[in-house]
Amino acid sequence: MTFLAVLASSSSNSTSSISNVEPGLLGFLVVAALGVALVFILRSMNKQFKKIGPRPEDAEELSADEADGAAQSASADPAATKRG
Repeated sequence: MTFLAVLASSSSNSTSSISNVEPGLLGFLVVAALGVALVFILRSMNKQFKKIGPRPEDAEELSADEADGAAQSASADPAATKRG
């Protein structure tokens, strides 16, 4: 908190105008740190989503859809089932 007070008092004594202010190294480091933190958070989130998996009712629908798809492909091409 005292750092902000010192920073505010030193900027009021400065002769620079508001148009000459640049973020500098500190601004770059803050943005870079946020970017690195974002990458790790997204990786962690993807791992957690992979652990969850589909809901049971979604799994039943997927298995029913796959069975329907297999039956349709077998009826569409009966020669394919004789070869396999």
